[in-house]
Amino acid sequence: MAVEYEKDPSVSNLRNYLRIRSVHPNINYAECLTYLRGQAAELGFPVKVFEPVPKKPVLVMTCEGQEPSLPSILLNSHMDVVPVFEKSWTYPPFEARLVDGVIYGRGVQDMKSVGILYLEALKRLKSKGLKFKRTIHLTFVPDEEVGGLKGMGEFVKTEDFKKLNVGFSLDEGLASASEYYHVYNAERSIWHITMICPGKSGHGSLLLPDNNGEKIRYIIDKFMDLRQESKKKLEEDSKLTIGDVTTVNLTMLNGGIQNNVIPEKLTVSFDLRLATTVDHEEFENMIKGWCKEAGDNVSYKFDQKDPYVSPTKVDDTNAYWLAFKGTFDKLKLPLKVLTFPGGTDSRYVRERRIPALGITPYCHTPPQIHEHDESLKAATFLHAISVYEELIPTLANV
Repeated sequence: MAVEYEKDPSVSNLRNYLRIRSVHPNINYAECLTYLRGQAAELGFPVKVFEPVPKKPVLVMTCEGQEPSLPSILLNSHMDVVPVFEKSWTYPPFEARLVDGVIYGRGVQDMKSVGILYLEALKRLKSKGLKFKRTIHLTFVPDEEVGGLKGMGEFVKTEDFKKLNVGFSLDEGLASASEYYHVYNAERSIWHITMICPGKSGHGSLLLPDNNGEKIRYIIDKFMDLRQESKKKLEEDSKLTIGDVTTVNLTMLNGGIQNNVIPEKLTVSFDLRLATTVDHEEFENMIKGWCKEAGDNVSYKFDQKDPYVSPTKVDDTNAYWLAFKGTFDKLKLPLKVLTFPGGTDSRYVRERRIPALGITPYCHTPPQIHEHDESLKAATFLHAISVYEELIPTLANV
């Protein structure tokens, strides 16, 4: 007999949330807030909305613990989703179509479903009458998909965040195509850098000195050589993942006004993700050295320069990790600890010296973040609720 997912209230809740078009750019979060307030009312949780940046609301709903003086548990998710190319989707991306037990919709993996997992697990726990030692805060934040600087990045700096007294945070990870559940305890540092190569302008028929084309070629070669080193490391060691190496990608080239005019300046931009093993000062000094070697007056500027943030410990010194791992061991769900390849809001939390783990508890599920036809099996989603049903009380009772 076919499972009737259409009638499942948890599946319906997820699909309703997916239908809210909280898509970049220029998001109005009002509909999300209204929806989430309704969820909080159903659970009997008080709600507060903060705006550390105007029009960038952070909604916090709270399940007060029996010992509220203890550091709290934070369950974080973001409300925003990335843009879509609707013509490339099989089904409309904001319709949340359910086909043969699979839900199609932008945000179904990244990461609206995780926010609903928290809520549905807490509904089940509340129906059982369970109470928790520690307070649990659920945060629904804006703008993670554009770096989170005006969302969690600003919120963690406020007194309102400090009053939450967070002791441990859970956030998103990635679905896993294997039988292992991937948990992320660290992130690479994001550096977005633009290299500026000035030179002597003149007629395109001449071989003028102080040529910015030569300078920019030297700079590009240095960054591309570094890229090749990382590719080689991955090829030679099958145990390494993309999160273990520094990635380099050329993202923009700019300059010039006309084909027969040598410009005054050429620029090249790179997206760098620095491995957790990289010494930041040493790395920047290397770039400074390349500037001197490339020629006169070559310089650089940062559009983003994340600081080094220590990984969350996954050993006996971290009681939250022991509780987390103990839950997965109890459920006989194999874990693999990794460094997240991109960036999540956990980096802002870890920067405040708060331990944070990222997990999206879907196995045998190919990651589809930002892809056309982003999808998730309803059965996988429902199983993940039962995982949080075990995990949340364990963490909240540490």
